[in-house]
Amino acid sequence: MADTETASINYNPSLQDYYYSLESRLGYRLFLGGTRHFGYYPAGTLWPFPISRALRAMEDRLFNSLDLAAGAKVLDAGCGVGHVAIHMARRGLRVVGIDVVDHHVAKAKQNVEATGLGKQVSIRKMDYHHLDEIEDQSMDGVYTMETLVHATNIKQVLSQFYRVLKPGGSLALHEYDHVKRGTGPNYFEAAMEKVNTVAAMPANVMFDEGVLPEMLEEAGFKNIKVQDYTLNIEPMLRLFFIVAYLPFLIIWFFGLEKWFINTVAGVESYRGRKLWRYISVTCTKPGSDVEKRSSGQVEDKKAR
Repeated sequence: MADTETASINYNPSLQDYYYSLESRLGYRLFLGGTRHFGYYPAGTLWPFPISRALRAMEDRLFNSLDLAAGAKVLDAGCGVGHVAIHMARRGLRVVGIDVVDHHVAKAKQNVEATGLGKQVSIRKMDYHHLDEIEDQSMDGVYTMETLVHATNIKQVLSQFYRVLKPGGSLALHEYDHVKRGTGPNYFEAAMEKVNTVAAMPANVMFDEGVLPEMLEEAGFKNIKVQDYTLNIEPMLRLFFIVAYLPFLIIWFFGLEKWFINTVAGVESYRGRKLWRYISVTCTKPGSDVEKRSSGQVEDKKAR
């Protein structure tokens, strides 16, 4: 990495290795069309297809939780190949998408150009730990879609989010939490240690249930709400387990978990599904400078 970039992008080789791995690049493309997040299903759903509809449904949940008026400017912190940013733009938001992985940034720019949304979506290589190029109080909203788990300094990231948000701005985080470390079965603890290490998710190690809301409060955010969507991702989680199980047995037998960590996660996260949660955490920066959508337009946030 060039010297001019090291000052603004945290050194995190595990993150780069994970997203450049053949398993990640092929797996995300084959199963999710390049998208890098879970889909949302009504609780009790068995059939996971079409996957694309579930992915867009989760993005709609994120959009609704931001509760921002049309034309609002938002930061997509960890935009991947730009699918979430594009969906937000189609819902009327202006989006600045940032990512630290070069091939994500390049592909996101291509995807934005292909959709003709270049006036509404801009993509930059930037680290959410270092938002120096983004002015204070310039964003109506900030969101992450399963990317905050990659943070190496979560307090620094939340401080940056707080700084760039306008008073009254919205923060929406779709992330994971789990039972307190050391209280789960040995197989789950060992598997999650491998997954968190190889998939570069140091913040996920910290996210015992209740920790993230506490950190948001410490950072100055108000109106903190947590929604549990674990049951709503279960159809996709089950699909990953079914597809991954036989390859996982071979990988486990030969000790190849490090090179096929998504396969490991697909099996172990389903086996331990009662020990972790998929959560949506929303909050606001104190103030009232940001226009919100009317309450009548905002979808009921209760998971169904």
